Amino acid sequence: MKQPRNLPIQPPDAGRRRWLAAAAGLPAAAALAPRPATAARIPTRAHVVIAGSGLGGIAVANRLSAALDGVRITIVDRKEEHNYQPGYTLVATGVWPVSKVRDRNADFHPEGVEWVRDMVAEFDPASNSVVTAGGQRIGYDYLVVATGVHLDYAQIEGMDVAAIGRHGLASVYNGPQAAEATWGAMREFAERGGEALMTLPATPLKCAGAPLKTTFMLRDRLRQAGTLERSRVSFMSAPKNVFGVKPVNDNVLERWQQLGIGVETEQKLVAVDIGARRASFVGADGSRAERGYDFLHVVPPMRAPDVVRHSDLAWKDGPFAAGGWLEVDKTTLRHRRYANVFGVGDINGTPRGKTAATVKKSAPVVVHNLVQLIAGAEPDAAFDGYTSCPLITREGSAMLIEFDYEGRLTPSLPMIEPLQDSYFAWLMKVRLLKPAYLSVLKGRV
Repeated sequence: MKQPRNLPIQPPDAGRRRWLAAAAGLPAAAALAPRPATAARIPTRAHVVIAGSGLGGIAVANRLSAALDGVRITIVDRKEEHNYQPGYTLVATGVWPVSKVRDRNADFHPEGVEWVRDMVAEFDPASNSVVTAGGQRIGYDYLVVATGVHLDYAQIEGMDVAAIGRHGLASVYNGPQAAEATWGAMREFAERGGEALMTLPATPLKCAGAPLKTTFMLRDRLRQAGTLERSRVSFMSAPKNVFGVKPVNDNVLERWQQLGIGVETEQKLVAVDIGARRASFVGADGSRAERGYDFLHVVPPMRAPDVVRHSDLAWKDGPFAAGGWLEVDKTTLRHRRYANVFGVGDINGTPRGKTAATVKKSAPVVVHNLVQLIAGAEPDAAFDGYTSCPLITREGSAMLIEFDYEGRLTPSLPMIEPLQDSYFAWLMKVRLLKPAYLSVLKGRV
């Protein structure tokens, strides 16, 4: 098996010049340009607390710092390391070394920000304050919730995240170490071949394409290792589909049929015996079935962190209440009951939008609407639910899927057909999207 490397494979010679020429003019490269001239900064003495320092939280902090003169910004988060989460699938499938997804949060904070190195343990929106795990109460004029999601591995009986990488157990989501360990398990499996079970829960997911990418790449690694003929890959999906956008779902299912990847829907992973390499699934009718495996990719159910789920900021009814997601208006991203609270990123209880690309489009909306409030006006910027998923189909090829709240495909690059895989989309994923991500993080785009 190949070891991780930094460079993608080369495209076919006949098309190489065309792809490289297109890449040179890629509109996404605009993300690397300096921030364009903006309106004069608005003077204020407002105090904005941001709970969370992932992409959404830091992007909002940088944009507020640029837009407001005199604003006091406090970030509350214990995290010292900043992880480029869109790169986890590249690490987990042997394309990148783990070092490429690790940075320092402090390197991206705006100048003058107050950083409280603790976690929010309680939201008290009635008194405009948060309480940290250490007992510090911090008041605010405005609050931005950017806590991300909780990976609820505990819903799977017998699951142990410390075992990822051993006994054929894999999971892309649980941080850089888990992604690196997943690659170790995938590499060992591909050398021998055997039975692979790929899973998908029924809850909302951040980067809902990750389970699909991992499945495509596992099959490709088997092909490269020459063990495909003695292997079987099955995708076990708790919902009735494998992706929430119908044209994408249908496209993936057709590709998998051609590639010999089996699909079983309405099969929820409920338990795993790691040492025995046995997984248990429950069907729609409540029946329980046990399957042996040589490789198991676990995608955990996801929900809001307890601090949000158990607060008055969470949805109380409707489709987002079960997960405890933040109750925001899907257009303005302002809380529906607390007018001085906004949400950004994965925590929002909205129909779609748990990707880095969502933050790229929604962080400017949040900041604009928050600045409007500070200036005494009503929020008037609208978010359309934009989500993007560079969906890897094999090493050297990917599809760039872009869509909105309604599930409509919204392609933005004229040289890429959304349901057609290409080397160019792969090049974007492997070479260009992290620099664009860092520009979003710094508030430049």
